Amino acid sequence: MKYVLLTTTLVASLLFTKCGSQTGTEEGKKVDMTTVNPLPFSKMIEPNELKDMLYTYASDDFEGRETGEPGQKKAVKYIRDFYIDHDISPAMDSTYFQTVPASFFKAGSGIKASENVAAFIKGSTKPNEIVVVSAHLDHIGISADGQINNGADDDGSGTVAVMQIAESFKEAVDKGYRPQRSILFLHVTGEEKGLYGSRYYVEHPIFDLDSTVADLNIDMIGRQDEAHKDNENYVYLIGSDMLSHGLNQLSESVNKKYMQMDLDYKYDDPNDPNRFYYRSDHYNFAKNGVPIIFYFNGVHADYHKPTDTPDKINYPLLAKRARLVFLTAWQLANQEERIMVDK
Repeated sequence: MKYVLLTTTLVASLLFTKCGSQTGTEEGKKVDMTTVNPLPFSKMIEPNELKDMLYTYASDDFEGRETGEPGQKKAVKYIRDFYIDHDISPAMDSTYFQTVPASFFKAGSGIKASENVAAFIKGSTKPNEIVVVSAHLDHIGISADGQINNGADDDGSGTVAVMQIAESFKEAVDKGYRPQRSILFLHVTGEEKGLYGSRYYVEHPIFDLDSTVADLNIDMIGRQDEAHKDNENYVYLIGSDMLSHGLNQLSESVNKKYMQMDLDYKYDDPNDPNRFYYRSDHYNFAKNGVPIIFYFNGVHADYHKPTDTPDKINYPLLAKRARLVFLTAWQLANQEERIMVDK
């Protein structure tokens, strides 16, 4: 991954214009983070970077990333090494890995011990308040006939998006713009087996759930579904208004200000027959009272098939959606008031 230096023009666009109560100190600078423009940092999430990463992460070398199997072990090492290479700290004292023991999985399932991967950027003025950006790192492995299920969209797209979002936050920190609240970049295992990694996290949280502001969960954001085959400017949002009016309002405001994407709420209903609200890792946060947004492109003909390959990803659209998540996380981390659970 290349490091991108901000031009003089971009740096100028980031300078704050007034002093305020929401300040952080970084490299001797006192910064009012509520006035910093995050858009230049979001644009560091680039289609070609995402493509390079996903062609590795969703390659045959990772053998479909089945929970506890050798391909999944390669996956967690790939993610860990990315964070090491980009000098983004582990969320725990000495390791990026939160081990999910074999005993945690369903008795008799034969699922082996696995790992969540957790990286962390500490906040400046509200470090004990945590914004989580999550995606599941696993997939369904190798089919009975020997075909590898690469899971490029499910959820390679979310995985590389979280990594690029983390890199963009780190670039901001390096330029003197540390978020006020802390950011946890959480890659969970065992989603395909039954949301096990995220359930393990909420039952054994690295950071207290009472201190967790929100979870922005990304699961499948690299493709278009049939309903939007001619629309390269949409994303489904699920759950943004389930627990917090403030989160939904923030999400809408950020999109209107920066991205102008079509936010489709078709599946934003706990009673929807597809039950998408219950089918990805955000749900374990939501049922424990943490506000969530689930970002999703809808299903397609390659869902859970060996044909879910990286050549079918729409990388400009993947980048656009990842930028929206970054900008939403930025607002959550830097606005003066924490969003509240009010539903």
